[in-house]
Amino acid sequence: MWILFAFGSAIFAGATSILAKCGISRTDSTVATAVRTIVVLVFSWLMVFVAGSQDQISSVGGKTFVFLVLSGLATGGSWLCYFKALQIGDINKVVPIDKSSTVLTILLAFVLLGEEISLTKGIGVVLIGVGTFMMIEKKDVAEKKEGGKGWLFYAVGSAVFASMTAILGKIGISGVESNLGTAIRTGVVLIMAWIMVFATGKQHQVRDIPRKELVFICLSGLATGGSWLCYYKALHDGLASVVVPIDKLSILITIAFSYIVFEEKLTRKSAIGLFFIVAGTLIMLI
Repeated sequence: MWILFAFGSAIFAGATSILAKCGISRTDSTVATAVRTIVVLVFSWLMVFVAGSQDQISSVGGKTFVFLVLSGLATGGSWLCYFKALQIGDINKVVPIDKSSTVLTILLAFVLLGEEISLTKGIGVVLIGVGTFMMIEKKDVAEKKEGGKGWLFYAVGSAVFASMTAILGKIGISGVESNLGTAIRTGVVLIMAWIMVFATGKQHQVRDIPRKELVFICLSGLATGGSWLCYYKALHDGLASVVVPIDKLSILITIAFSYIVFEEKLTRKSAIGLFFIVAGTLIMLI
């Protein structure tokens, strides 16, 4: 059953990127992240009460709470980097780099959680690494070195923080109901996001968000809420080294929609890279 939740997470995550991109064409990415986190928080606590796990709050241990907070901080960092990268870069470039967090997650799961790396998983890691490299054009690297738009820097930051989120989240939810764990860590993300808004003096931009973009930002938050609930339920019941690769299949949904909605096309090299990423992900499920 946890595999179904992992696939549900991938579908919702794929929709999140597209909806978020639609909502940050004129709205600052940090402000948009703070606003959408409110939606995710409401959604996650609603699921806590639906599942009837609110009474378990007092039983959350100190160690579990610390790791949930750390996971929330890592998630906040990943979100801020990811949506900044989406705002200034193409979806079909940003998403593959973000999804490369699979490789680091598997390595961390091996070192910290003792999850085994089989031959097939090793092959999968190599394919994902090669595929991600192929989807990064030379001009993208040159742009980063020249201090251009800098989306590559933010995309890499998103991947690093995302891998830390998965590992810390796995440890943090081992002693707490998954919906409650998600709600607690979302609160941490909300606080972090709004601190960033006020620290950068962007709080006045909230009331200037165009109504259409606000709708997309909120829809993105709902999609994220659905993805999180499925993802952490799968992490709670399954292996992090399997759940994370399935979740990363959302890249197919995201790139398909980026072509339909934003007319972002893949080069031949990028298409081959995407094939390697998907192949590597599927191989790790064998």
